[in-house]
Amino acid sequence: MNREVGSDMHSAAEIPSGYKQTEVGVIPEDWRVERLGEQSEFVTSGSRGWAQFYSESGALFIRSQNVRDGRLSFEDTQYVSAPIGAESNRTEVKLNDLLITITGNSVGNVALVEQKFDEAYVSQHVGLVRLKEPTRGAYICRYLSPNSPGNPQIAGSQSGQSKPGLNLQDLRDFLIALPSNPNEQRAIATALSDVDALLAKLDQLIAKKRDIKQAAMQQLLTGQTRLPGFSGEWDLRLLGDHVKFLRHGTNSRAELSADGVVKYLHYGDIHTSTQLRLNPKEMQMPSLAADRAQALDRLRDGDLVFIDASEDLDGVGKSVEISGAEDMEIVAGLHTIAARFDKSVLADRFKAYLQFLPEFRHHLRRLATGTKVYATSRSHIANVELRLPGATEQNAIAAVLSDMDAEITALEARRDKTRALKQGMMQELLTGRIRLV
Repeated sequence: MNREVGSDMHSAAEIPSGYKQTEVGVIPEDWRVERLGEQSEFVTSGSRGWAQFYSESGALFIRSQNVRDGRLSFEDTQYVSAPIGAESNRTEVKLNDLLITITGNSVGNVALVEQKFDEAYVSQHVGLVRLKEPTRGAYICRYLSPNSPGNPQIAGSQSGQSKPGLNLQDLRDFLIALPSNPNEQRAIATALSDVDALLAKLDQLIAKKRDIKQAAMQQLLTGQTRLPGFSGEWDLRLLGDHVKFLRHGTNSRAELSADGVVKYLHYGDIHTSTQLRLNPKEMQMPSLAADRAQALDRLRDGDLVFIDASEDLDGVGKSVEISGAEDMEIVAGLHTIAARFDKSVLADRFKAYLQFLPEFRHHLRRLATGTKVYATSRSHIANVELRLPGATEQNAIAAVLSDMDAEITALEARRDKTRALKQGMMQELLTGRIRLV
Protein backbone atom coordinates (compact mmCIF):
# COMPACT_ATOMS: atom_id res chain seq x y z
CA MET A 1 0.00 0.00 0.00
CA ASN A 2 1.41 3.38 -0.99
CA ARG A 3 1.50 5.54 2.14
CA GLU A 4 3.09 8.94 2.62
CA VAL A 5 3.61 8.78 6.36
CA GLY A 6 7.25 7.76 6.12
CA SER A 7 8.35 10.78 4.09
CA ASP A 8 9.74 12.56 7.16
CA MET A 9 12.91 10.46 7.35
CA HIS A 10 16.03 11.64 9.17
CA SER A 11 19.53 10.29 9.58
CA ALA A 12 20.50 9.11 13.06
CA ALA A 13 22.59 12.25 13.54
CA GLU A 14 19.55 14.44 12.88
CA ILE A 15 17.25 12.75 15.39
CA PRO A 16 17.17 14.70 18.68
CA SER A 17 17.98 12.96 21.91
CA GLY A 18 14.89 11.35 23.38
CA TYR A 19 13.28 10.79 19.97
CA LYS A 20 13.17 7.92 17.48
CA GLN A 21 12.53 7.35 13.77
CA THR A 22 9.30 5.46 12.96
CA GLU A 23 7.06 4.76 10.00
CA VAL A 24 5.19 7.97 10.78
CA GLY A 25 8.29 10.10 11.26
CA VAL A 26 10.27 11.19 14.31
CA ILE A 27 8.38 10.85 17.59
CA PRO A 28 9.34 10.73 21.30
CA GLU A 29 10.95 7.48 22.47
CA ASP A 30 8.15 6.87 24.97
CA TRP A 31 5.48 7.06 22.26
CA ARG A 32 4.43 4.04 20.21
CA VAL A 33 2.94 3.46 16.78
CA GLU A 34 -0.20 1.33 16.51
CA ARG A 35 -2.54 0.53 13.69
CA LEU A 36 -6.07 1.82 14.04
CA GLY A 37 -7.41 -1.71 13.68
CA GLU A 38 -5.40 -2.83 16.72
CA GLN A 39 -7.14 -0.20 18.79
CA SER A 40 -10.65 -0.97 17.55
CA GLU A 41 -13.39 -3.36 18.59
CA PHE A 42 -14.60 -3.28 15.01
CA VAL A 43 -14.50 -1.21 11.81
CA THR A 44 -17.55 -1.07 9.58
CA SER A 45 -19.64 1.18 7.33
CA GLY A 46 -23.21 1.51 6.20
CA SER A 47 -24.51 -0.36 3.17
CA ARG A 48 -26.57 0.52 0.14
CA GLY A 49 -30.32 0.59 0.18
CA TRP A 50 -30.94 2.94 3.08
CA ALA A 51 -32.72 5.43 0.80
CA GLN A 52 -35.84 3.30 1.05
CA PHE A 53 -35.92 4.05 4.78
CA TYR A 54 -35.73 7.87 4.43
CA SER A 55 -38.36 9.66 6.48
CA GLU A 56 -39.35 13.10 7.73
CA SER A 57 -38.44 12.17 11.30
CA GLY A 58 -36.93 9.32 13.24
CA ALA A 59 -33.28 8.32 13.60
CA LEU A 60 -30.45 10.54 12.37
CA PHE A 61 -28.77 9.26 9.21
CA ILE A 62 -25.16 10.41 9.11
CA ARG A 63 -23.81 10.97 5.58
CA SER A 64 -20.46 12.19 4.28
CA GLN A 65 -21.59 15.85 4.27
CA ASN A 66 -22.17 15.63 8.02
CA VAL A 67 -18.51 14.75 8.77
CA ARG A 68 -16.55 18.00 8.89
CA ASP A 69 -13.34 19.30 10.50
CA GLY A 70 -13.22 16.87 13.41
CA ARG A 71 -16.89 17.27 14.30
CA LEU A 72 -20.35 16.43 13.08
CA SER A 73 -22.36 19.12 11.28
CA PHE A 74 -26.09 18.76 10.76
CA GLU A 75 -26.86 21.73 8.53
CA ASP A 76 -28.03 19.11 6.02
CA THR A 77 -30.02 16.56 8.00
CA GLN A 78 -31.59 13.29 6.88
CA TYR A 79 -33.73 10.96 8.99
CA VAL A 80 -34.56 7.27 8.58
CA SER A 81 -37.01 4.74 9.95
CA ALA A 82 -34.36 2.11 10.62
CA PRO A 83 -35.05 -1.54 9.79
CA ILE A 84 -34.98 -4.04 12.63
CA GLY A 85 -32.11 -6.51 12.44
CA ALA A 86 -28.39 -6.99 11.94
CA GLU A 87 -27.92 -4.07 9.53
CA SER A 88 -29.17 -1.45 11.95
CA ASN A 89 -27.36 -3.06 14.89
CA ARG A 90 -24.08 -3.07 12.95
CA THR A 91 -24.23 0.56 11.78
CA GLU A 92 -25.74 2.26 14.81
CA VAL A 93 -23.60 5.14 16.09
CA LYS A 94 -22.51 5.31 19.73
CA LEU A 95 -20.83 7.96 21.88
CA ASN A 96 -17.05 8.27 21.15
CA ASP A 97 -17.25 6.43 17.81
CA LEU A 98 -14.84 7.67 15.17
CA LEU A 99 -16.39 8.45 11.77
CA ILE A 100 -14.34 8.74 8.56
CA THR A 101 -15.70 9.52 5.09
CA ILE A 102 -14.61 6.73 2.74
CA THR A 103 -16.09 7.68 -0.64
CA GLY A 104 -17.03 10.84 -2.54
CA ASN A 105 -15.41 14.26 -2.82
CA SER A 106 -14.82 14.57 0.93
CA VAL A 107 -12.83 11.36 1.45
CA GLY A 108 -10.76 11.49 4.63
CA ASN A 109 -12.82 13.89 6.71
CA VAL A 110 -12.89 12.69 10.30
CA ALA A 111 -15.27 13.36 13.17
CA LEU A 112 -15.69 12.14 16.72
CA VAL A 113 -19.17 11.44 18.07
CA GLU A 114 -19.13 13.70 21.13
CA GLN A 115 -22.82 13.55 22.00
CA LYS A 116 -25.15 10.70 22.74
CA PHE A 117 -27.87 10.34 20.11
CA ASP A 118 -31.19 8.67 20.82
CA GLU A 119 -30.66 6.76 17.58
CA ALA A 120 -28.30 7.35 14.64
CA TYR A 121 -26.81 5.34 11.77
CA VAL A 122 -24.09 5.79 9.14
CA SER A 123 -24.43 5.68 5.36
CA GLN A 124 -22.33 3.59 2.98
CA HIS A 125 -20.03 6.60 2.50
CA VAL A 126 -18.99 6.77 6.15
CA GLY A 127 -16.69 4.37 7.99
CA LEU A 128 -17.45 3.69 11.65
CA VAL A 129 -14.61 2.84 14.05
CA ARG A 130 -15.50 1.69 17.57
CA LEU A 131 -12.44 1.95 19.81
CA LYS A 132 -11.47 -0.45 22.58
CA GLU A 133 -10.47 2.59 24.64
CA PRO A 134 -13.11 5.27 23.88
CA THR A 135 -11.08 7.93 25.70
CA ARG A 136 -8.52 7.80 22.88
CA GLY A 137 -11.11 8.95 20.35
CA ALA A 138 -10.48 12.68 20.69
CA TYR A 139 -6.72 12.22 20.20
CA ILE A 140 -7.01 9.83 17.24
CA CYS A 141 -9.58 12.10 15.59
CA ARG A 142 -7.14 15.01 15.71
CA TYR A 143 -4.25 12.84 14.55
CA LEU A 144 -6.08 11.82 11.36
CA SER A 145 -7.85 15.12 10.65
CA PRO A 146 -6.94 17.24 7.58
CA ASN A 147 -3.61 19.12 7.92
CA SER A 148 -2.51 16.84 10.76
CA PRO A 149 0.60 14.59 10.67
CA GLY A 150 -1.48 11.43 10.21
CA ASN A 151 -3.75 12.70 7.44
CA PRO A 152 -1.37 12.06 4.47
CA GLN A 153 -2.02 8.35 5.01
CA ILE A 154 -5.58 8.91 3.83
CA ALA A 155 -4.50 10.45 0.51
CA GLY A 156 -1.90 7.71 0.07
CA SER A 157 -4.44 4.95 0.65
CA GLN A 158 -7.15 6.12 -1.73
CA SER A 159 -8.00 3.80 -4.59
CA GLY A 160 -9.91 4.51 -7.76
CA GLN A 161 -9.45 7.37 -10.22
CA SER A 162 -12.89 8.69 -11.12
CA LYS A 163 -14.26 7.99 -7.62
CA PRO A 164 -11.39 7.79 -5.14
CA GLY A 165 -12.16 6.10 -1.89
CA LEU A 166 -11.05 4.04 1.08
CA ASN A 167 -11.96 0.51 2.05
CA LEU A 168 -12.36 -0.78 5.58
CA GLN A 169 -8.93 -2.45 5.54
CA ASP A 170 -7.40 0.94 4.72
CA LEU A 171 -8.97 2.28 7.90
CA ARG A 172 -7.64 -0.62 9.96
CA ASP A 173 -4.14 -0.06 8.55
CA PHE A 174 -3.88 3.62 9.45
CA LEU A 175 -0.91 4.21 11.75
CA ILE A 176 -1.33 6.30 14.89
CA ALA A 177 1.57 7.87 16.80
CA LEU A 178 0.29 7.44 20.33
CA PRO A 179 1.63 8.91 23.57
CA SER A 180 2.03 6.12 26.13
CA ASN A 181 0.68 8.37 28.87
CA PRO A 182 -3.13 8.71 28.63
CA ASN A 183 -2.85 12.09 30.36
CA GLU A 184 -0.72 13.38 27.47
CA GLN A 185 -3.24 12.07 24.96
CA ARG A 186 -6.01 13.94 26.77
CA ALA A 187 -3.93 17.12 27.14
CA ILE A 188 -3.18 17.23 23.41
CA ALA A 189 -6.81 16.53 22.46
CA THR A 190 -8.06 19.17 24.91
CA ALA A 191 -5.68 21.85 23.60
CA LEU A 192 -6.76 21.25 20.01
CA SER A 193 -10.42 20.95 21.01
CA ASP A 194 -10.23 24.37 22.67
CA VAL A 195 -9.01 25.87 19.39
CA ASP A 196 -11.78 24.05 17.52
CA ALA A 197 -14.32 25.56 19.91
CA LEU A 198 -12.91 29.04 19.26
CA LEU A 199 -13.10 28.46 15.50
CA ALA A 200 -16.70 27.28 15.81
CA LYS A 201 -17.62 30.42 17.75
CA LEU A 202 -15.93 32.61 15.14
CA ASP A 203 -17.81 30.81 12.35
CA GLN A 204 -21.09 31.40 14.19
CA LEU A 205 -20.28 35.06 14.78
CA ILE A 206 -19.30 35.61 11.14
CA ALA A 207 -22.53 33.96 9.98
CA LYS A 208 -24.53 36.16 12.35
CA LYS A 209 -22.79 39.34 11.13
CA ARG A 210 -23.41 38.34 7.52
CA ASP A 211 -27.10 37.84 8.25
CA ILE A 212 -27.26 41.26 9.90
CA LYS A 213 -25.53 42.86 6.92
CA GLN A 214 -27.88 41.09 4.50
CA ALA A 215 -30.89 42.43 6.42
CA ALA A 216 -29.35 45.92 6.49
CA MET A 217 -28.81 45.88 2.72
CA GLN A 218 -32.38 44.78 2.16
CA GLN A 219 -33.64 47.72 4.21
CA LEU A 220 -31.19 50.46 3.23
CA LEU A 221 -30.79 49.70 -0.49
CA THR A 222 -34.54 49.68 -1.05
CA GLY A 223 -35.43 52.70 1.09
CA GLN A 224 -37.56 50.63 3.47
CA THR A 225 -35.38 52.03 6.24
CA ARG A 226 -33.89 55.54 5.99
CA LEU A 227 -30.87 56.72 7.89
CA PRO A 228 -31.35 59.70 10.25
CA GLY A 229 -31.57 63.02 8.41
CA PHE A 230 -32.85 61.65 5.11
CA SER A 231 -36.37 61.71 3.72
CA GLY A 232 -38.26 62.29 0.48
CA GLU A 233 -38.71 60.24 -2.68
CA TRP A 234 -35.79 58.67 -4.49
CA ASP A 235 -35.24 59.65 -8.13
CA LEU A 236 -36.05 57.23 -10.94
CA ARG A 237 -32.94 56.73 -13.09
CA LEU A 238 -32.24 54.90 -16.34
CA LEU A 239 -28.65 53.71 -15.95
CA GLY A 240 -27.94 54.01 -19.67
CA ASP A 241 -28.33 57.79 -19.42
CA HIS A 242 -25.52 58.03 -16.87
CA VAL A 243 -22.83 55.54 -17.94
CA LYS A 244 -19.93 55.25 -20.35
CA PHE A 245 -18.90 51.71 -21.23
CA LEU A 246 -15.14 51.26 -21.59
CA ARG A 247 -13.18 49.34 -24.18
CA HIS A 248 -11.93 46.08 -22.72
CA GLY A 249 -9.53 43.36 -23.82
CA THR A 250 -10.38 39.94 -25.23
CA ASN A 251 -7.13 38.24 -24.29
CA SER A 252 -6.96 34.82 -22.68
CA ARG A 253 -4.62 34.03 -19.80
CA ALA A 254 -2.24 32.39 -22.27
CA GLU A 255 -1.58 35.83 -23.79
CA LEU A 256 -0.74 37.41 -20.45
CA SER A 257 2.53 37.59 -18.54
CA ALA A 258 3.55 37.88 -14.91
CA ASP A 259 5.36 41.19 -15.31
CA GLY A 260 4.49 44.32 -17.22
CA VAL A 261 3.26 47.89 -16.89
CA VAL A 262 -0.34 47.33 -18.03
CA LYS A 263 -2.25 45.21 -15.53
CA TYR A 264 -5.12 43.08 -16.81
CA LEU A 265 -8.29 42.41 -14.82
CA HIS A 266 -9.39 38.92 -15.81
CA TYR A 267 -13.02 37.90 -15.31
CA GLY A 268 -11.84 34.94 -13.22
CA ASP A 269 -10.38 37.35 -10.68
CA ILE A 270 -13.82 38.94 -10.30
CA HIS A 271 -15.56 35.55 -10.05
CA THR A 272 -13.33 34.46 -7.19
CA SER A 273 -13.14 37.80 -5.38
CA THR A 274 -14.73 37.92 -1.94
CA GLN A 275 -14.42 41.72 -1.80
CA LEU A 276 -16.70 44.33 -3.34
CA ARG A 277 -13.81 46.68 -4.02
CA LEU A 278 -10.66 45.70 -5.84
CA ASN A 279 -7.39 47.44 -5.03
CA PRO A 280 -4.85 46.42 -7.70
CA LYS A 281 -1.98 47.37 -5.40
CA GLU A 282 -3.05 44.65 -2.97
CA MET A 283 -3.22 41.72 -5.39
CA GLN A 284 -1.14 39.94 -7.97
CA MET A 285 -2.50 40.78 -11.42
CA PRO A 286 -1.32 39.46 -14.79
CA SER A 287 -0.03 41.92 -17.37
CA LEU A 288 -0.84 42.60 -21.01
CA ALA A 289 1.81 43.72 -23.46
CA ALA A 290 1.63 47.50 -23.96
CA ASP A 291 1.23 47.23 -27.74
CA ARG A 292 -1.84 45.01 -27.30
CA ALA A 293 -3.35 47.43 -24.79
CA GLN A 294 -3.06 50.62 -26.85
CA ALA A 295 -6.71 50.75 -27.88
CA LEU A 296 -8.09 49.80 -24.46
CA ASP A 297 -9.45 52.25 -21.88
CA ARG A 298 -7.57 52.50 -18.60
CA LEU A 299 -9.58 51.89 -15.45
CA ARG A 300 -9.92 54.61 -12.81
CA ASP A 301 -11.04 54.64 -9.20
CA GLY A 302 -14.81 54.27 -9.05
CA ASP A 303 -15.13 52.29 -12.28
CA LEU A 304 -17.38 49.25 -11.95
CA VAL A 305 -16.32 46.05 -13.72
CA PHE A 306 -18.94 43.31 -14.24
CA ILE A 307 -18.51 39.74 -15.40
CA ASP A 308 -20.53 39.13 -18.55
CA ALA A 309 -21.13 35.41 -18.00
CA SER A 310 -21.88 33.12 -15.07
CA GLU A 311 -22.55 29.41 -14.70
CA ASP A 312 -25.32 30.12 -12.18
CA LEU A 313 -27.89 32.85 -11.64
CA ASP A 314 -26.30 33.91 -8.36
CA GLY A 315 -23.26 35.11 -10.29
CA VAL A 316 -25.22 37.22 -12.77
CA GLY A 317 -24.33 40.89 -12.30
CA LYS A 318 -21.36 40.26 -10.03
CA SER A 319 -18.94 43.18 -10.08
CA VAL A 320 -16.06 44.89 -8.33
CA GLU A 321 -15.45 48.59 -7.86
CA ILE A 322 -11.93 49.75 -8.65
CA SER A 323 -10.17 51.46 -5.76
CA GLY A 324 -6.53 52.51 -5.44
CA ALA A 325 -5.75 52.55 -9.15
CA GLU A 326 -4.01 55.92 -9.20
CA ASP A 327 -0.54 55.86 -10.79
CA MET A 328 -1.30 52.48 -12.38
CA GLU A 329 -2.34 51.32 -15.84
CA ILE A 330 -5.15 48.75 -15.62
CA VAL A 331 -7.46 47.44 -18.31
CA ALA A 332 -10.57 45.28 -18.10
CA GLY A 333 -10.22 41.90 -19.77
CA LEU A 334 -12.03 39.06 -21.42
CA HIS A 335 -15.68 38.47 -20.43
CA THR A 336 -15.98 41.74 -18.52
CA ILE A 337 -18.09 44.86 -18.88
CA ALA A 338 -16.35 47.98 -17.59
CA ALA A 339 -18.68 50.87 -16.74
CA ARG A 340 -17.93 54.45 -15.70
CA PHE A 341 -21.01 55.96 -14.08
CA ASP A 342 -21.73 59.61 -13.40
CA LYS A 343 -20.58 60.01 -9.78
CA SER A 344 -23.44 62.38 -9.01
CA VAL A 345 -25.86 59.56 -9.88
CA LEU A 346 -23.92 56.60 -8.49
CA ALA A 347 -21.45 57.66 -5.82
CA ASP A 348 -18.15 55.91 -5.23
CA ARG A 349 -18.36 53.09 -2.67
CA PHE A 350 -22.17 52.97 -2.97
CA LYS A 351 -21.95 51.71 -6.54
CA ALA A 352 -20.20 48.55 -5.27
CA TYR A 353 -23.60 47.59 -3.81
CA LEU A 354 -25.45 48.12 -7.10
CA GLN A 355 -25.30 44.37 -7.72
CA PHE A 356 -27.40 43.83 -4.57
CA LEU A 357 -30.24 46.23 -5.45
CA PRO A 358 -33.30 44.00 -5.97
CA GLU A 359 -34.47 45.80 -9.13
CA PHE A 360 -31.00 45.54 -10.65
CA ARG A 361 -30.62 41.86 -9.81
CA HIS A 362 -34.09 40.92 -11.01
CA HIS A 363 -33.64 42.82 -14.29
CA LEU A 364 -30.33 41.14 -15.16
CA ARG A 365 -31.53 37.69 -14.15
CA ARG A 366 -34.68 38.06 -16.22
CA LEU A 367 -32.65 38.97 -19.30
CA ALA A 368 -29.74 36.57 -18.73
CA THR A 369 -29.43 34.30 -21.76
CA GLY A 370 -27.80 30.95 -22.32
CA THR A 371 -28.18 27.31 -21.36
CA LYS A 372 -24.96 26.28 -19.63
CA VAL A 373 -23.80 29.87 -19.07
CA TYR A 374 -25.94 32.93 -18.25
CA ALA A 375 -24.82 35.95 -20.25
CA THR A 376 -25.11 39.66 -19.45
CA SER A 377 -24.62 42.46 -21.97
CA ARG A 378 -24.04 46.21 -21.91
CA SER A 379 -27.59 46.79 -23.06
CA HIS A 380 -28.94 44.72 -20.18
CA ILE A 381 -27.18 47.06 -17.74
CA ALA A 382 -28.03 50.24 -19.66
CA ASN A 383 -31.73 49.37 -19.72
CA VAL A 384 -32.02 49.02 -15.96
CA GLU A 385 -34.38 51.63 -14.50
CA LEU A 386 -34.43 52.00 -10.73
CA ARG A 387 -34.92 54.48 -7.95
CA LEU A 388 -31.74 55.80 -6.35
CA PRO A 389 -31.13 58.08 -3.36
CA GLY A 390 -29.13 61.26 -3.74
CA ALA A 391 -25.33 61.17 -3.55
CA THR A 392 -25.22 62.31 0.08
CA GLU A 393 -27.55 59.54 1.21
CA GLN A 394 -25.66 57.06 -0.95
CA ASN A 395 -22.45 58.00 0.85
CA ALA A 396 -24.13 57.53 4.23
CA ILE A 397 -25.50 54.11 3.25
CA ALA A 398 -22.12 53.06 1.88
CA ALA A 399 -20.42 54.10 5.12
CA VAL A 400 -22.77 51.93 7.21
CA LEU A 401 -22.40 48.90 4.95
CA SER A 402 -18.65 49.38 4.59
CA ASP A 403 -18.27 49.37 8.37
CA MET A 404 -20.14 46.06 8.45
CA ASP A 405 -17.91 44.68 5.69
CA ALA A 406 -14.82 45.78 7.61
CA GLU A 407 -16.03 44.05 10.76
CA ILE A 408 -16.69 40.81 8.88
CA THR A 409 -13.30 41.02 7.16
CA ALA A 410 -11.57 41.50 10.51
CA LEU A 411 -13.38 38.48 11.95
CA GLU A 412 -12.45 36.38 8.92
CA ALA A 413 -8.81 37.42 9.29
CA ARG A 414 -8.93 36.43 12.97
CA ARG A 415 -10.44 33.07 12.01
CA ASP A 416 -7.74 32.49 9.37
CA LYS A 417 -5.00 33.25 11.90
CA THR A 418 -6.62 30.88 14.38
CA ARG A 419 -6.76 28.14 11.75
CA ALA A 420 -3.08 28.69 10.98
CA LEU A 421 -2.32 28.53 14.71
CA LYS A 422 -4.24 25.26 14.99
CA GLN A 423 -2.35 23.76 12.06
CA GLY A 424 0.96 24.69 13.68
CA MET A 425 -0.19 23.26 17.00
CA MET A 426 -1.16 19.97 15.34
CA GLN A 427 2.26 19.61 13.72
CA GLU A 428 4.03 20.26 17.03
CA LEU A 429 1.77 18.45 19.50
CA LEU A 430 0.89 15.37 17.43
CA THR A 431 4.55 14.63 16.71
CA GLY A 432 5.71 15.24 20.26
CA ARG A 433 7.98 18.16 19.36
CA ILE A 434 6.15 20.07 22.09
CA ARG A 435 5.19 18.10 25.17
CA LEU A 436 2.29 19.08 27.40
CA VAL A 437 2.94 16.42 30.05
